[in-house]
Amino acid sequence: MNYPEQQPTGSSFAARCYRHSDREANVGCTRCDRPICPSCMREAPVGFQCPECVRSTSNARQPTLPYGGSLMRTVGLVTIVLGVLNIVTYLLTAFTSPSGIHHNASSRLFSRMVLSPTLVAQDGAYWRFIGSAFLHYGFIHLAVNMISLAVLGPAIERVFGHGRFIVLYFVAALGGATAVYVFGDPIAATAGASAAIFGLFGALVVVYRKLGLDMRMLIPTILINVYITTRIPDISWVGHIGGFIAGAVVAAALVYAPRVNRLTYQISGVALVIVIMVGLTVWRSSQLGAF
Repeated sequence: MNYPEQQPTGSSFAARCYRHSDREANVGCTRCDRPICPSCMREAPVGFQCPECVRSTSNARQPTLPYGGSLMRTVGLVTIVLGVLNIVTYLLTAFTSPSGIHHNASSRLFSRMVLSPTLVAQDGAYWRFIGSAFLHYGFIHLAVNMISLAVLGPAIERVFGHGRFIVLYFVAALGGATAVYVFGDPIAATAGASAAIFGLFGALVVVYRKLGLDMRMLIPTILINVYITTRIPDISWVGHIGGFIAGAVVAAALVYAPRVNRLTYQISGVALVIVIMVGLTVWRSSQLGAF
């Protein structure tokens, strides 16, 4: 395309828009410096740009996080949503409990969501795997987990992005529930976000290892969290271990995936973890007489 030449300074003729030769153009594109008329002016951070420059900028490859996630405008958004869901669930069980807010485990909602391997096998209520991850035995149990989530969540979310962080959190929760279902006491009732929290600890260990960071400050934090949760009754160590392992394996699939076809490898790695958990669940269900 032949663009009309811009008239030299001092000419009695105004420059013509490079896209509309019949229109005067007193403004030049800040990127390519071609003259543009008012209808072709696109507002830019500095001055105005022409439609072609705007289009080329929008088609440019957007920057991503180290392991493929999209850059976030609001860091910690998913962490906040998860925290709100846990708190709202606790309040619902507390205020619907016939024994009062200090005995929320006696509420009907709690009994419908708590994880008990025998009940799951008898009723096929596998949704308890996720539902139990939002239940808590009292305010202290909730407070410990929410403080841990507030500390760990934003940092890990900043590394992986919203989508990958959601996957990491829920697969870790499923890992803890699967461990309880397969290896725990068949008649025990367990609940809490602890498995997902320990999954975040496992992910953080993998990220630290990948980046070559000093873990001497991380290990005491994990040990303190372990000690605190052991002081609360009805908390499953098996679930903690399952969540930690699931979180670490998912994080490894995310950070060690090769750059070429990274998303495919990441999805495959996470899918493999889920398939293994499903296989263990089916096997345990057959042992408990569900099939």
